[in-house]
Amino acid sequence: MGKRLWVERNKDGSWDAFSDDGAHIKFGKDRGQFTPGDLMKVALAGCAALSSQFAIEHTLGEGKGAKIVVDGTYDPENDAYTGFEEQVVIDASDAGLSEEDADKLKERVTRHIDKGCTVKHTYVQETPVRMNVTVKH
Repeated sequence: MGKRLWVERNKDGSWDAFSDDGAHIKFGKDRGQFTPGDLMKVALAGCAALSSQFAIEHTLGEGKGAKIVVDGTYDPENDAYTGFEEQVVIDASDAGLSEEDADKLKERVTRHIDKGCTVKHTYVQETPVRMNVTVKH
């Protein structure tokens, strides 16, 4: 099993997500809050960012990274996303890369994300969700 996570409702209607190791994020459906669907996109973008970080820093230097934009196609009839579009943009304009070096970086980043992104691996396969509801009384 992975890291244990849980969510708790706040009095204002928002929710807080927690992890055993102290991570925390607020979410909900109000303006300025991530929705659960938004968090799916954040997870995909974040996974790509972390998976590509080594390849980018190796070429461009420490602290460099990509801007990753994720959008999803939502099917309201089935209340589900039918696909995601992920754009990975690496600003290497000040690195003086040749066309060949830029192509190599693109290939390395793609390989790193394809190999190391657990979220992408999960989204591209059918992933069963088992649910158990307990009512304490």
